Amino acid sequence: MGKMNTVRVNAQAKLNLTLDLLGAENGYHLLDSLVVTVDLADRIVVKKRKDGKIAVTMHGMGSESIPPEENNAQRAGEKFVSAFGTCGADIAIYKNIPVGAGLGGSSADAAGVLSAMARLYAVEDGKALKSLADELGSDTGYLLEGGFARLRGRGERVEQLGAVPVLHVLLLVPRTGVSTAECYKKCDAYARSQPHTERALECLCAGNTEWAAKLFYNDLYPAARELDPETEEALLALKSFSPWGASMTGSGSGVFAVFESRELCEWAKSRYRGSCRAYVLTTQGPREREGSLYSVE
Repeated sequence: MGKMNTVRVNAQAKLNLTLDLLGAENGYHLLDSLVVTVDLADRIVVKKRKDGKIAVTMHGMGSESIPPEENNAQRAGEKFVSAFGTCGADIAIYKNIPVGAGLGGSSADAAGVLSAMARLYAVEDGKALKSLADELGSDTGYLLEGGFARLRGRGERVEQLGAVPVLHVLLLVPRTGVSTAECYKKCDAYARSQPHTERALECLCAGNTEWAAKLFYNDLYPAARELDPETEEALLALKSFSPWGASMTGSGSGVFAVFESRELCEWAKSRYRGSCRAYVLTTQGPREREGSLYSVE
């Protein structure tokens, strides 16, 4: 292949199909969640430097204003250089994943940077990469690979579930985001529902996608709805189109509905009259099985 100087990565967004809260441990909430990646992604371009510096430039979705010290992509690059003793990189991130929508955009970017730098510098220690990713956020370790998985603990315990269920989704993203920290602070004031993850997984494994979609639910939704009423308005709008099921992803404010076909998603999108950004999406498989997610020079 020759010596690589540039790696390009598509960093996929994720949806939480279910999110059950199971208590707390050492100040962190414990969860049980079915997650899947979708065909909405940030584009990351990583180029070698001759020194050990990491320089990140952000483009789109208002990301230009993110301070470097608060940017997970910057932290990911710096951790990689420190852990593996490599040179640094110039990193450009072109945002397509909305910020503050529960889609894992920040974690996806961090995972994408780690994956790209591993390819750039021929690092093959997957266990060490996962350890670095877990230090950067609860979804980051999962998003190193993506696909269909079950997350437990604080999200760091990842169980890959094999074949990805084909879901056709209409996503609505309100104009205002929800603070993840504030959402978790408020969620304990609300009663928990019965867990949904195990039953939804059984339906998906049996090929009964319609019944699984009816079980998609997020225990963070009541708190997110209080923090941002637009989240509730968006979910009610989706339910008015009679999908198989509808729920919220992450800590919001993004909400999604599952329809029988992409055509029905497009139909619902064409009739939606609210102010949210609307996306028609399809679920996607793990990074290692999707060669189109990488390109190298």
